Formats: sequence, structure tokens, C-alpha cells
Amino acid sequence: MKAVEFSPVSESQITRAIVAEFAKEFENYVETEVIIVGGGPSGLMAGKELAASGVKVLIIERNNYLGGGFWLGGFLMNKLTVRSPAERILDELGVPYKEYGKVKGLYVADAPHACSKLIAAACDAGAKILNMTALDDVVLHNEKVSGVVVNWTAVSALPREIACVDPVSLESKLVIDATGHDASVVKKLEERGLLKAKGQGAMWVERSEDLVVEHTSELYPGLIVTGMAVSAAYGLPRMGPTFGAMLVSGKKAAEVAIEKLGV
Repeated sequence: MKAVEFSPVSESQITRAIVAEFAKEFENYVETEVIIVGGGPSGLMAGKELAASGVKVLIIERNNYLGGGFWLGGFLMNKLTVRSPAERILDELGVPYKEYGKVKGLYVADAPHACSKLIAAACDAGAKILNMTALDDVVLHNEKVSGVVVNWTAVSALPREIACVDPVSLESKLVIDATGHDASVVKKLEERGLLKAKGQGAMWVERSEDLVVEHTSELYPGLIVTGMAVSAAYGLPRMGPTFGAMLVSGKKAAEVAIEKLGV
């Protein structure tokens, strides 16, 4: 390899570039059309579909990585499964997969590869992402969810003796709860007695996937649920490390949002 000489730059210039560009983008996304809470497969899929339709969408994720369980597959063995017809989404994303043995309609893919493709697709479509950003509360206007209250995830790890670090608010026309089993946005409304989540049921893969997609909907004015948050909200069975319904539910959540927005 030939010698490489990088462009001259100072440490302060690098810092200024990061701060200036983050601040500019953050200010632009303080008010959006859709905020998606949770950057797992359903949230990323919904973000991709919405952004591709011209919707201004922000995904907030409490971890320093994206993808949730989609990265890992099952039991820390990074293979994931999807059941037909969800392999069509893998085709859309350009993810290689193969049918498992003689089990017709059960497909296996490499989890990191699939997750990377989905993240890239969401970003390429124009979805913006805030990592290490935790949901603190919801914004409610006239009995409608109109945004979220957020703080840096690391704030929750501070000792109690440290003074309160106030959160900030982000406004939106719609919020999508894609926080998985936690159903974090749903629970904020439940804490206020505005709805009652039924809690996730026991494992039953064949029933769960169909029901999760079927129940992906606007649960409360301004709040759409997708993925395993649907299961927690409606008391549906869990499904374990198969992700077809997560992807299809994300697509459906985007369709619901687009209809509500009148795009």
C-alpha cells in the first residue's frame, strides 16, 4: 500500500465539526412529524418506510447501538429466523438467507448482516437517529400524544446526590412505541391511568406473529404501537427469536402513520 497523507486538521476543528453539526441537526429535529421510540427491527423498519415516503422521522434509542435483539438472533447464537412471507423484506434489504432443511417457509439469516442492512436502509432513506437517548415521559396536548420527553441515558446512572438533570422535550404529530417487551411509551400512559396494558403472554410462535401484525395500530390518540410493544399492550403471546412479524409490523406501523398524517 502506498503512503497516505491525510488532510491537515486540528483537534479543536474536529470537536467544532462534531458539536456544530450535531447541534444543527438536533435543533432541526426538535419538531418532527413522527418520533419512533426504539431502534430495534420494528422501529428501524418503520423509520425506513416513513422516511422513504417523505416523512420527517426521528428514531431515539436508549443504547449506544441499534438493532435490539435483531443483532443477536437467539441464545447468543447470531442467526435469526423469519417465516414466510417475511423473507420478501430480506429480499428488499438485500439480505442473504436460506430455507432451513425440510421446514418449508422457515428461513435463516446472519443476524449482524441483516441488522446492518436494515440500519443502512433506514439511514439511506433519510431517518435520523439519536443514540443514548432515554424516554423520560410523553408530551400530552388535549388528550393526544404530541411528543416525548427525553434525557441522556447516562443520566440515570448518576448518583442520587447529584442535582437533577432536567430533560428536554421533542414535539411530533405522532409517536411510535417500538421499545419491544418494555412498551415504554405505553407504560407512561398507563402510569397516568389513560389506558391499561394487558401484559405479554407466554410463548406461542404461530399465533404471536399473526396477532402482532394484526394488532399493530394506533393504541391511543397520537400513539402507534409496533413489534413486541403490541404484544405487551394487547396481551398477546411472545414469539422469541423469529423476526418476520417485527419487520412486517414495522411496515404496517408506517402505513398507519402515513394514513394518519394524510401523506
